Formats: sequence, structure tokens, C-alpha cells
Amino acid sequence: MMSDQGKLEPSVDATLTDEKSVRDLESGPVETAKDDKGSVEDAIETPPVAAQALLNDPPDGGFKAWSAVFGAACGAFATFGYVNAWGVFQSYYEEQILRDTSPSTIAWIGSIEYALILAPGLLTGRMFDRGYVRLPISIASATLVASTFLTAECKKYWQFLLCQGILAGASCGIIFGPMMGLTSQWFKRKRGIALGCLAIGSSVGGTVFPIAARHLIQIVGFKWMMRILGFIQLAALTITFLTVKRRLPPSPASTKMFDLNIFKSPAYSIYSLSSLIMFLGLYTVLTFIDVSAILSGISPEFSFYLVSIANASSGLGRFAGGALADKAGAMNVLIPSSLVAAVLTYAWPFAKSKGDFVAIAIIYGAFSGVYISLMAAPLMSMGNAGNVGIMVGWTMTILSAGAIAGPPISGAINAATKGYKDVGYYAGSMIVLSCLLMSVVRYIRLGKFIGKI
Repeated sequence: MMSDQGKLEPSVDATLTDEKSVRDLESGPVETAKDDKGSVEDAIETPPVAAQALLNDPPDGGFKAWSAVFGAACGAFATFGYVNAWGVFQSYYEEQILRDTSPSTIAWIGSIEYALILAPGLLTGRMFDRGYVRLPISIASATLVASTFLTAECKKYWQFLLCQGILAGASCGIIFGPMMGLTSQWFKRKRGIALGCLAIGSSVGGTVFPIAARHLIQIVGFKWMMRILGFIQLAALTITFLTVKRRLPPSPASTKMFDLNIFKSPAYSIYSLSSLIMFLGLYTVLTFIDVSAILSGISPEFSFYLVSIANASSGLGRFAGGALADKAGAMNVLIPSSLVAAVLTYAWPFAKSKGDFVAIAIIYGAFSGVYISLMAAPLMSMGNAGNVGIMVGWTMTILSAGAIAGPPISGAINAATKGYKDVGYYAGSMIVLSCLLMSVVRYIRLGKFIGKI
């Protein structure tokens, strides 16, 4: 992270310590072996920072590391994947259960759910730094499954808001919050690919849940559809509980949860602001693409697949983005891919045919997925062992304001203009503005326009 004086602070990978490292470092000087002539070199004291970096170099692979990634991906499947399926619920509630409620009002359910999967980041980041992982995951898993079962019994708007918006969203946030930090502890050189694999879990969930919901409603009805989704979540979260774990012990640092000193870094502050602005526009297409398709004359039987198509395509973008980030740098991948997503957001309201909507869903899903998989990656190099969890947590909490406000603002614009063109202009412009701010952060970190970051 760049300080006010322009110096780079140690990255999280260079400062993380484990108990064995501390014992080795405290045991005293390290003696070398005898040479060929039988002489003994003078004892050499290993520099503490270098020794810690060597002893704590992540394995970048192996059964335990990839098991942790798989478990984190299952957690993302059950949480972010479920939340990403909101577009189908928005359409169904508008047409069936909540016909007398305006689309912008219904959108608040999904917006709160989106926001709460990110808002607890400050709390989960602090718990992660202090070593609490499995206990909050187990409690939140139980409340998430319970909220899904309770949604099956909902009939009024406030009931859906409470169960599917607030309870499910907060539970998802507590589960998903530590997943990126856990994954990053196991990888360094392959961190982008690992985070991409984690994000694929939410992409698969965002594909499976909408299709399953649509067909199960027709076969068993809304109530049993929600119960079956709850059992799917339970199975995935069981795998998460059994496989995810920290590689390193809790940080001994005593960083305060509300320590605002981290915002003294211009790069960090601007990046957090860019994330908030990004979420004011990023989820607009996924929220309204199926509804807008119906208004354009596309049959509901086909339009509901658009969310699944976009989420499936985002899986490719998430993995490819992670792989490219390892070679070119996370921000060098984030900025251009987000600009492509902005272009597709501008183009979306002008789609008229099935082919138009499918093309937008595929391309938009792929390039917006890159941002979702890599949005935390730049933060990993801005912090150190004592505060990276808090830094990620603060950013997630800040950007949740964009997630909660974005879709309702888009819904209000749609209601006022009786169309989606102005919605596309608004959402696309928010993404472009975010990209401009990320470009500023990139220049601050590098001090030049060309380089890997």
C-alpha cells in the first residue's frame, strides 16, 4: 500500500507470520553447514522480514490448498449464486405473488440481499483477522437455509423483504465474507486463478438456481421449490464447512475495527469509492434483462433463461480474468473488461430479438464476471497482515451502498421514463466513471501509465 510519503508498505504475503516462523526466528542465529575443507562458517543471522517471507510463502497448490478453494466455491455457489438468481424472482413476483407492488419496490428485496452479502465485510474481515472462521460460517449457514425455507411461506411484501432480503442477505454475507481472504492465504503466484475458481462457484449457482426454480415451480409449486433450493444450499454449505480453513494463525496485530487510518492512503480510498460507483450500475442488466425482454415481445418461457445464460457466461469470464490477472496484473484486467461491460449496458435497452438479448447476456456476463472475481485482488497488495481483513471489509461495506441503491434507482428511472434506455445510460455511465477512478488508482500505485499491477 502506498503511504503519504509515496513508499510502498510490505504486501500481505511478505508480512504474514505463523507460529512456527516465530519460533524459528526467536531461536537465534542460523549456522551454516561445514564446507568441503571442514571449516565452519560464522553464524549468520537471517534478516527477520526475509525469513518470515520465505517461511510463509504460500504453497500455490496441493490438496489442502485446492480443497480450500473448492469449499470456498461451494460457499459462493450457495450464497452469491443464490443472490445472482434474483432476476428470476423479480420477474416471478411481478407476474404472480406481488402483482400489485411496483417493480421498483420489489427490486428493494433484491437490492437489500445484494447489499447484505457485501455489507458485513467489515465484521467478517475483523473476525477473519482474529481467527474466527468456522463458527460464524456454521451459524450463518443454518440461518440461510432457514430463511430459504421461510421464504416458501411468505405471502406479503414485508415478509419477502424480511426473509429473502434481510435474513438471507446477511447470512450470505457472513458466509461469503472470509472466502477471498481464505483463498488468498493459500496462493500467491496463482492467486488470480484461485480467486477465479472461487468466483465460478457463484456463476454456477447463478445458472443452476434460476433454471431449477423455474422448472420446480411448474412441477411442485413455489413452496416446495424454495424448500428444495434450501436443501441444495445445505449440501453445498456442508462441503464448505468441512474444507475451508486458515493456513495461518490469527494476526497478533490489534487493528481496530473502525480504525480510519487506512483511508489515509489515497489509492485505497479512491479504489473503495470506485467500487461503490461500480455497483450503482453493475447489476442493473442482470436485474432487469428478463423483464425488459418480455416487454420487447420475448416469451416469458424463454426470457427467464437470460439470467442463467449471463451467469453461465460469467463463469468463463471469472476464470479467464483470474488467469490473465496472474500474468498482466489485476487492475490491468479489471479496467478494460469493465469498460466492455459498460458498452453492453448502453446497448442492452436497444435489444429487440432473442438473438440480441442472448448476445448481450453472453458478452455482458463474461466481462462483468471479471470484475466480480477480481474486485478484491488489488486490495491484497494494499494491506499487511494486521489490516488486510479490515481493508477488504471496509471496501465491501462501502460498495454495498451501491448495491442497495443501484437497482431501485434504475427501477425509478424506468418508472419515470416508461422505458429502459435512460436506465442503460445511467448504469453504463456509473461503470465508466468507476473505470476512470480505477485508472487514477493504477497511476498512483505505479507512478506511470505502463506496468503490471
